[in-house]
Amino acid sequence: MEEKKGISRRGFLKTAALAGAALAMPAGLDKVFAVRPAKADTSRNDTEVARIQGHRILGSGKAAFEVFALGFGVMGMTYNRSQHPDKKQCIRLLHEAVERGVTLFDTAIIYGPLTNENLAGEALSEFKGRINVTTKFGHEVIDGKGTGRQDSSRKTVRRYCEDSLRRLRLETLPMFYQHRADPDTPAEEVAQTIAELMKEGKVQHWGMCEVSAETIRRAHAVCPLTAIQSEYHLMHRDVETNGVLDVCRELGIGFVPYSPINRGFLGGCINEYTVFDPTNDNRQTLPRFQPEAIRANTRIVNVLQQFGRTHGMTSAQVALGWLLQKEPWIVPIPGTTKLSHLEENLRSLDFNLAAEEWRALETTVAAIPVVGNRYNAEQQRQVGR
Repeated sequence: MEEKKGISRRGFLKTAALAGAALAMPAGLDKVFAVRPAKADTSRNDTEVARIQGHRILGSGKAAFEVFALGFGVMGMTYNRSQHPDKKQCIRLLHEAVERGVTLFDTAIIYGPLTNENLAGEALSEFKGRINVTTKFGHEVIDGKGTGRQDSSRKTVRRYCEDSLRRLRLETLPMFYQHRADPDTPAEEVAQTIAELMKEGKVQHWGMCEVSAETIRRAHAVCPLTAIQSEYHLMHRDVETNGVLDVCRELGIGFVPYSPINRGFLGGCINEYTVFDPTNDNRQTLPRFQPEAIRANTRIVNVLQQFGRTHGMTSAQVALGWLLQKEPWIVPIPGTTKLSHLEENLRSLDFNLAAEEWRALETTVAAIPVVGNRYNAEQQRQVGR
């Protein structure tokens, strides 16, 4: 198989195998990790490990925010993704991501709730000035539990900001997203609150998640937005048709796709027999992840796998590569608890395919109906406001 920028498939699989083994090793045997510079045989000295090259700009003007091309979603390390490694192993993986060039890490108050921010703060606060940890407010959390309601009132946003600063061990939040729109608080009022927090030095940039193009315009007019975060991948392309990407392009706002591999599905490791942890995995509640939907939608994964085989790419790399070539102001944030998957994700930056090839892939995938909604009825009511 042809080599891509200095790493062959054999080299990739060798590195991935070593990486996977390292997660199960005692602390004294973790030589594959870059974050232990005192050891000679680390990924810092391994020319075959993946490291991010190049950067992208989210936002424009005073709202501009420079990051590298692929971020890291921390959520699944504690929340909604079934079993996960213990805290020590998660911290080691986050440190490895930093050493490989990741500068954008994403968390939220509701993840846990609170536990994900605590993990991010413990793991990443030592890299202040080198990386950025973004978080989100909006979902109401009382006594450490989510209520299912949204609250973006001025007083609550201020309190959430202070609480997030404490948990993340920061003096200022690099970016503070509104996680879901609050039907009782106008977008202009939320934007004004954020503008005040910026003047006080507590927030540097802000964004919104899963909002309509009209809401984006209203909020941006009061306080310029840096990024919009919404679900976007080959199985969910609504932002292309509902005006969200168009308004981002027009106003110079960046876009951060979450779940860029469709909650792991496009990676090819989920089938109709997959059992999700009933205590810590929201996929079991989503129509698209019911066995009959998974069975039908596997046809899409097969298309990505077939496309990838002709280019030396995995289906996950195809999914990420498709997003990365869409616009230079798009920065996906895949998450993982495995070093082998971190390596795989970062390798998606190594491939340069012609635009016609990506369009052919789009056409093939679009011809296959997607079975099942992405959210249940209650969650769907919270998006697109």
